[in-house]
Amino acid sequence: MKIAILMANTDESDFARRHPRDGDKWRALLAPLRPDWTFEVFAVKDGVFPGDLSSFDGVIVTGSPASVRSGEDWTLRLMDLLRKGHNAGVPLFGACFGHQAIAQALGGAVGDNPGPFVLGTVETQVTAPAPWMDGAPPSVRQYAAHGEQVLRAPPGAEVVLTAPGCAIGGFRLGDSVFTTEYHPEMTPGFIAALTDHLKDKLPEDVTAAARASLADPADTDTLARWIAAFFEHKRP
Repeated sequence: MKIAILMANTDESDFARRHPRDGDKWRALLAPLRPDWTFEVFAVKDGVFPGDLSSFDGVIVTGSPASVRSGEDWTLRLMDLLRKGHNAGVPLFGACFGHQAIAQALGGAVGDNPGPFVLGTVETQVTAPAPWMDGAPPSVRQYAAHGEQVLRAPPGAEVVLTAPGCAIGGFRLGDSVFTTEYHPEMTPGFIAALTDHLKDKLPEDVTAAARASLADPADTDTLARWIAAFFEHKRP
């Protein structure tokens, strides 16, 4: 399978340069499960876009500190591309910013968290397992880093994941869209480093709670299996 990774992460700080780029994070997550898959990265945040999503077997839209509500040219172009891809039946997966971009592109709404910035390990409840979430447990732990979230899912969407303060923690649209507000691509080392990096940018109680939560690692392997199975579910 050939997967397009639409890299939306706008962080070009020294911190970001010391860690793998998002395209590499997603390859590292999925390649061990599907070594025969190929991944092509497009830095959409820099205006680098694929010509046609129909030439791919699936699309991953990454996280980003950018806002899907910014109205920036690249975000508008991204959402137009996602609408065209969805209309063509191309499987779309989104994480955090990607989850929000897909939601907004397809008729949902995004806004500020009702509470503080969410950071660290979050217990997410599985509300309605999709076919590719075979054997799903009642809940899965995921790494979080978001100040915005989906407030209204697109028409026809079914919520598959939820968490306290984040009712739409993930959704599906038929067999062609699967999303999560969280970060399956983050490793324990990266989320710990990110928490330290944000300690002067967020309230002390937020980073303290995040550090404490990291004693419980995310169920990364489970999410990776679901994502791989999602793309395969649509394969002829």
